[in-house]
Amino acid sequence: MFDEIQFEKINRLPKYLFAEINDLKMKLRREGADIIDFSMGNPDASTPQPIIDKLCETAQKPRTHGYSASKGIYKLRLAMTNWYKRKYNVELDPDREVVATMGSKEGYVHLVQAISNPGDVAIVPDPTYPIHSQAFILAGANVEKMELTFDEQTFEVDEDKFLADVETHLDNSIPKAKFLVVNFPHNPTTATVTPQFYERLVALAKQKRFYIISDIAYADITFGDYKTPSIMEVEGAKDVAVEAYTLSKSYNMAGWRVGFIVGNKKLIGALQSIKSWLDYGMFTPIQVAATVALDEHYYVPNEQIIPRYEKRRDVMLEAFGNAGWPMGTPSASMFIWGKIPKSCEAMRSMEFSKRLLQEAGVAVSPGIGFGKYGDNYVRIALIENEKRIRQAAKSIKKFLKKVEEESR
Repeated sequence: MFDEIQFEKINRLPKYLFAEINDLKMKLRREGADIIDFSMGNPDASTPQPIIDKLCETAQKPRTHGYSASKGIYKLRLAMTNWYKRKYNVELDPDREVVATMGSKEGYVHLVQAISNPGDVAIVPDPTYPIHSQAFILAGANVEKMELTFDEQTFEVDEDKFLADVETHLDNSIPKAKFLVVNFPHNPTTATVTPQFYERLVALAKQKRFYIISDIAYADITFGDYKTPSIMEVEGAKDVAVEAYTLSKSYNMAGWRVGFIVGNKKLIGALQSIKSWLDYGMFTPIQVAATVALDEHYYVPNEQIIPRYEKRRDVMLEAFGNAGWPMGTPSASMFIWGKIPKSCEAMRSMEFSKRLLQEAGVAVSPGIGFGKYGDNYVRIALIENEKRIRQAAKSIKKFLKKVEEESR
């Protein structure tokens, strides 16, 4: 009799397309295969020791073992305002314009739950980090997908086209879209924008009356002369925008689950309200350690994190290029968005990823898992060391040679 009961919210979610690759990867490992895994965006290095030490020190104090504040302890929220002031010269009110969240993903999902009405429309670029669209589906809202266009060598967004496409989607959506999601440096494509992009976007949001949700999870991981801009730098951005940030990638703290949402007081107030019903915040020692990371160890990304990813990026581009798989050069993030080699284009991303895993022992994320406009690409995470990257390149070279021979 219970078979007749349906969970419509869950039924609206699409099939998790990465599961097939994950299951195959686990099967091959159980069989003894050595898999070089570039499929997950999980940092492979440890959290800096001073941050761990502060966690352990604080956890020894019994007074830190009780319930915490759902919006985060004041000193952590203040540390986030200090970070914005230091990095972007932006002033934030730690009480009304900042929420500490259990990772930026939790904060984003609960924000969407708080501000979305059934039937609302959000514009989300495609490809996209899946939760950017699925959070709205879970909230009973609808999503308008918009193709993200960028230079395939530099990964710079075509900003004129992006803004024109937003206007088109705003004019054509019924009801009119209430939200736009932007995520630069972009996951999965690594695409980047200029500060002027946000100036124009804020002006458009004020003109067309929609809210902007910006995600800068990879703000600290940039290479060369590129520096991630923040929408909060734009005068008047707080009228129309909020922004998400996380310590996951900047400090190798992915499992610690420390993130933030900042900006528009109305949206931040809604998030604070819903979190007050749903949770009691992070474990206090984690928040204290995160405060120390932001205030006392803010140099860590530049000195420890960025050089590692930049070296791996350069080694991968050279080694994979020599193997017959040339790629563009990203300016930010911990990924490479690789277009499928010409000899394998007909496979599309899922078949290519499965064959690469089975025949070369190399795991990547199929682009179709990020949206239909990602199907000619795969996402490659820079989470293996240089030796393993070169080892993967040798296997890929043999695989591509085999594919070419098959096609003759």
